Order: sequence, then C-alpha cells, then structure tokens
Amino acid sequence: MKRLLSLLLLILVCQISFGQTATRAITNITGDLYRFQNNGHYSVFLVTNDGVIATDPINEAAAKWLKDEIRKRFNQPVKYVIYSHYHDDHVSGGKVFDEAKFIGHKLTKKNIIDNKIETPVPDETFAKKKTIKLGGKKVELLYPGKSHSEDCIAVFFPEEKTVFGVDFISVDRLPYRTLNGAFIPDWIEAIKEVEKLDFTVFSPGHGDIGTKTDVKEHREYFETLYAAVKEAKSKGKSLSEMKKTILLEQYKKMSQYDAWREMNIEGVYKALSSE
Repeated sequence: MKRLLSLLLLILVCQISFGQTATRAITNITGDLYRFQNNGHYSVFLVTNDGVIATDPINEAAAKWLKDEIRKRFNQPVKYVIYSHYHDDHVSGGKVFDEAKFIGHKLTKKNIIDNKIETPVPDETFAKKKTIKLGGKKVELLYPGKSHSEDCIAVFFPEEKTVFGVDFISVDRLPYRTLNGAFIPDWIEAIKEVEKLDFTVFSPGHGDIGTKTDVKEHREYFETLYAAVKEAKSKGKSLSEMKKTILLEQYKKMSQYDAWREMNIEGVYKALSSE
C-alpha cells in the first residue's frame, strides 16, 4: 500500500510539474524587433521610445510573463497589441495588456465575439491595409485574403524588412495537418500577396525564422499539392489512391513530410469536394 501511495504521489508531482513548465524566451530579430517564444508558439514585438507594439498574446500566462519582461528589459509599456487572426491559441489572454489598444482585421473582431474568446475585442479594425505609427517607427498591416482562416493578416515591419505571419505560412515545414478547412486556391493567392512586400526575414507563429525564399517555397508546395490533387480527382481517383500516389518527393526534406503529407492531401481533397 505504501509503495502504491508513493507511486501515485510521484505521478501527481510529475503532472503538476509538467503543467507548470513552459519554455519562454525573447530573442532579437534585428534592430528593435524581438521574437517571443512560449513553447511552440511565437509572436513578435517592436520597441520604440514611446512604447511597444506587440502581436499575439498567446495566452494569459504567456502574456503576463512577456509584459513583465518588457518592463524589466526595456522600461516601456505595451501601447498596441496586433492580432494575427482570431484563433484562441494565439490571441487569448490579451486582457493582461490593460494599457494597450488592440488592433485586428474586421473579421477577427467578429470571430472573437462570435466564438466568445476570452481576450479584448479589437479597438480598431481594418479591411485591407492599416499603418500603425509609434515613436518614429511604423508597422504595416496587410490582409492578403483567405488562407488558414478567413482573417489571417501579415504584419510588416518595413524598417526591419521583416514579416510576421501566423499559421498560413511555415518555414521548411508542411502546412498543418488537414489544413483547417483550407480556403484554396485563395490561400495560394494570399501567400503571393505577402511575397510582394519588400522583406528579407519571415517570422512565423510556429517553428523557425526564415527568409523570403522560404515563403516562396511554401507557396510552391501548395501549388504543387493543389494541382496534383485536382488532376487526380478529375481522373476519378479516390482519396485513398491519392495518398498512395501523390508523393511530393521534391518536398521530402521538409519537416512533418511523413506525418502530414497524407493529411494535406485529404485537406485539399475535401476543399475541392466542397467547391
């Protein structure tokens, strides 16, 4: 009995410890632009003499940590928080930044309200483009069209030649599983809109930082995937057949190729079927 109780206590301690553990870090991208990591999620923030322009708060615990670190390291308040899109694993916990003004696409505001996400509703919204200026610096917001969700935006830092984009572009990694409902081919066109920007660094919401070349590769993967599934479907092939024959071997080096290739095919197949 004592041995059993000891084992149960050990399991409980491990569970508590696991639940409280989080990998958090702040790294410099370039100039006054920084990247914030909370486990597998990332956001960015720009420091100015008049305050900080931040992006996705991720969750309440992450936001509290980030707010404290910004205060300690830069002695500046967060003046703006920009939402990349409405999904709660990126925007929850925004209430921590009680001094900030919240910015998001007009569909992001609607989706936060409709889905009852626990984060402040955007104070300001936009349809296509918006510029934020603070402390002699500026950030440009672009809505490139439907992609991973109907409201994903690109956050462009022109002086730093960096774009922050979440979930609709990855660096050296396949898109997530079955593509979250996938607005295809709108997604491809959205990536093309991002490529038009004058940037050299791309900072995604998950995974490693990359370059404009990585953004191009992600778009080309989508184009190849979409064309292959569309052709196979026109020939009457089943989803099962597609998963066995559409190998996309030129992208085999990309992360999650083995785990998500078939899921990506399924996502495009379902999107084409719904069309």
